[in-house]
Amino acid sequence: MTETHDRLEALADRLEQAGDDPFRVTLLRCAQRFKRSWLELATVLSELQNRRAFERWGYTDLHEYCQKELSIRPSTVDKLLLSFGTVQRHAPEVLEPNRPRTEIPSFEAVDYFTRALGREEAAAGKRLDAAPEVIDKLRAAVFEEGRSLPELRGEFGPLLRPKANEADDAVTRARSTAQRLLSLLPNVPGITEARMARTCAALEALVRDLDEMQPEKAEAAAAKTSRAKRKETAEA
Repeated sequence: MTETHDRLEALADRLEQAGDDPFRVTLLRCAQRFKRSWLELATVLSELQNRRAFERWGYTDLHEYCQKELSIRPSTVDKLLLSFGTVQRHAPEVLEPNRPRTEIPSFEAVDYFTRALGREEAAAGKRLDAAPEVIDKLRAAVFEEGRSLPELRGEFGPLLRPKANEADDAVTRARSTAQRLLSLLPNVPGITEARMARTCAALEALVRDLDEMQPEKAEAAAAKTSRAKRKETAEA
């Protein structure tokens, strides 16, 4: 088990033994099972958002609670809630009690469908343009056929195009700037090792957050880097 999984399990056990709010314990248990059942976690997070129970537990907002207690990034929380809303509106049958887990679409597939809908509240740079007839076919592929994200991209990728906007350009520029700073810092005189480590850690975290906002570009960049490394190894 991972360190995060162990921490969540220990905290859930401690709160349960202390007689704390059962709903709080439920959230921790669902966070443990996130990778196996994203819809379960999204359901209780939606309930938490409505009930605002996190305020009783000493947190100012939903994002702070999720990041500090559940170890879930704010961007992931937003995607979970947005995907849950998509299921409610476009495939409510998925929310039927006792539905087999094998019939629940993956988190990534639902997120892909959500972006294809072009919803305004979707994260900047992630919305996609799709014709109505493409949306209908994509919905069936996600919710009826249970297709995986790679399969969806393979079939529908040529039909979907990123919706260009200023926010998308801003994310790209910010990521490029952060990467450039990472490359320049080692050459700046007078910076202590401790400050260097703190700054690099912060910049690397920023790059990861920006990559979450543009997963396709992040995958392309990673593939390009991997190819370059293989080429260097072959030439050495």
